[in-house]
Amino acid sequence: MSTPIPPDDAPPDEAPLVQCVNLGKSFPGADRAHPTQVLRGVSLAVMPGEMVAIVGPSGSGKSTLLYCLAGLEPATEGAAYLLGTDVARMRRNRLAKLRRDKVGFIFQSYNLIPSLTASENAALPGRLGRMKGASARAHEALEAVGMETRSKFLPGKLSGGQQQRVAIARVLASGASLVFADEPTGALDSQAGDRVLGMLRQIAEGQRGVVLVTHDLEAAARADRVLVLRDGIIHSELSKPTAAQVSEAVRAASEQTMPA
Repeated sequence: MSTPIPPDDAPPDEAPLVQCVNLGKSFPGADRAHPTQVLRGVSLAVMPGEMVAIVGPSGSGKSTLLYCLAGLEPATEGAAYLLGTDVARMRRNRLAKLRRDKVGFIFQSYNLIPSLTASENAALPGRLGRMKGASARAHEALEAVGMETRSKFLPGKLSGGQQQRVAIARVLASGASLVFADEPTGALDSQAGDRVLGMLRQIAEGQRGVVLVTHDLEAAARADRVLVLRDGIIHSELSKPTAAQVSEAVRAASEQTMPA
């Protein structure tokens, strides 16, 4: 069994939070003999203290890559390591426990429990993990995202942007070591979105990290590194880029003819 290897410039005792090696993902097509290949030999590593953004044209495989890294989708080829463990070799209940206790998710669909209040949703991971002070942490997180006055509201009584902030509060309250965020600012106005990006930036400090998928090039420019995907391949990698540099890299990826 292969083991994840930190990048050459990483300290020898520092392991990636998430890593994939030659990762490929295909989905069955109308013709079973010709599956649709979405990811093609992707290799990357996200280290503690990093915020890494994944951008690219629509259909480039960004969300699929995120789901494979998180163990939500099985890879067809290669390997993905989540917090040092090969996700393909983990039993389903162990993988679920690892995600519950150590990984946070912010998805476009929010994934809030309709019958629970905002406060109860934010506290849920902590309560399931028997974390001390789960309710207090949830209250602090809701206050941080400006939702303390709506803590008793059910999701159905909240706007899309408010539900997104509750989903973010849930991650903040969980104390997750690694956060996967898929278009976290998509339903937010510019002011709220900027606040959320600031929170994600704060999470990616010390021993924690963030993997962000976004179409917002300004948001991507807040990351330490930006990976530009095109047709399931990492087309380019940028370090602490400006939004203009991200835009140019995405444009270049969109215009380049990729091999069949």
